[in-house]
Amino acid sequence: MGVQYKDYYQILGVSREASADDIRKAYRKLAKQYHPDVSKEKDAEEKYKEINEAYEVLKDPDKRKKYDTLGMNWQNGQDFTPPPGWQYSDFSGGNGEDFSDFFESLFGRGARNFGGFQDIFSGVNFTNQGQSIKRDSEVAVTLSLEDVVRGGNHNFVLSGANGKRTLNVNLPKGMTEGSQIRLPGKADGGGDIYINIHVAPHKIFEVNDHDLTCEIKVPVWDAVLGKDLAIKTLDGEVMIKMPAGLQDGQKLRVRGKGMPKRDGTNGDLYVRIKIEIPKRLTTKQKDLWQELAKLG
Repeated sequence: MGVQYKDYYQILGVSREASADDIRKAYRKLAKQYHPDVSKEKDAEEKYKEINEAYEVLKDPDKRKKYDTLGMNWQNGQDFTPPPGWQYSDFSGGNGEDFSDFFESLFGRGARNFGGFQDIFSGVNFTNQGQSIKRDSEVAVTLSLEDVVRGGNHNFVLSGANGKRTLNVNLPKGMTEGSQIRLPGKADGGGDIYINIHVAPHKIFEVNDHDLTCEIKVPVWDAVLGKDLAIKTLDGEVMIKMPAGLQDGQKLRVRGKGMPKRDGTNGDLYVRIKIEIPKRLTTKQKDLWQELAKLG
């Protein structure tokens, strides 16, 4: 019985001649776009798993070479049955539950190296199937905005082929969405661990690189006349002056009140103005608005 063929190169948006670095860059870009804690797209979780599977194959030279032997004549989604005589190694130690039937038909259940889109905060087991070969691994972790800004040491418990171990990881200041931390020699087998940082949605601030954006609602008369506003920042409130005649959706820039950078400076905070129109008016208020309307 056939399964659906998956074009892993197409899924990651790279050519078949792509270098390992090109594949890693494509993976990081898609991880940022479809991470379930960040993306609002309906199929983000499914897309997330598909990207994970594609990267699992293409990052591994042995798996990639074997996959490439299938040739370039397959169409994504076509029915596929492994060629006669196709042999795979059924690795022990994994469950393969997150991967497709196509993957398992080629590589067997459990043929997954520790890495990919896994959250080291949640105690997910990481293994390299007991292989002694030195391999690099990648994990994705979602941090609160406060943790990213604060930086400092965090203890993470990892479970691998050699049992559980605690790693003390220094989160340097200057990180933001898409930043990566390298832990040399910390993967099972002596490879490096690459931690890809994602910033969880915040109740006040939107993150764009090292800049932040927040929204503040103001009454229409304040927008017309102008007013001093108290604005929340990462390190407390600041007062800013809202000029008269501000339009709905217009932004005010507060320099140096964004996220810290590696060079010791800070990004900027942008305050987006949302003008509130009153839903109910007293008789006197209505008369005043009508008078204003006559004045033009």
